[in-house]
Amino acid sequence: MSIRRIEAGPRMSQAVIHGNTVYLAGQVGTPGKSVAEQTGDVLASVDRLLKEAGSDKSKILQAIIWLADMADFAEMNSVWDKWVDGPNAPARATGEAKLATPEYKVEIIITAAV
Repeated sequence: MSIRRIEAGPRMSQAVIHGNTVYLAGQVGTPGKSVAEQTGDVLASVDRLLKEAGSDKSKILQAIIWLADMADFAEMNSVWDKWVDGPNAPARATGEAKLATPEYKVEIIITAAV
């Protein structure tokens, strides 16, 4: 089975397609923005990468969401809930983690069908 990489770099690829599954790297928003704004940035990146992979949000199988502070859960969900394809909502987990830099407030990792 072939492997296709999107936006491949020396450290990582933004997306990898293997068979009928696409795996996205953790997507983060623009540092310095609010949780809601960063979540919007992340979801725009997810949409763009899924489109390039031949998929879309209705085919998301799993979402893993990391928040720098769980106190931001409701703010992140206010954006997520407007974006997610309700009838096709993925399996999802949300947790708190120390992200790559303190400026990142949310990171989302997606696995989807093609």
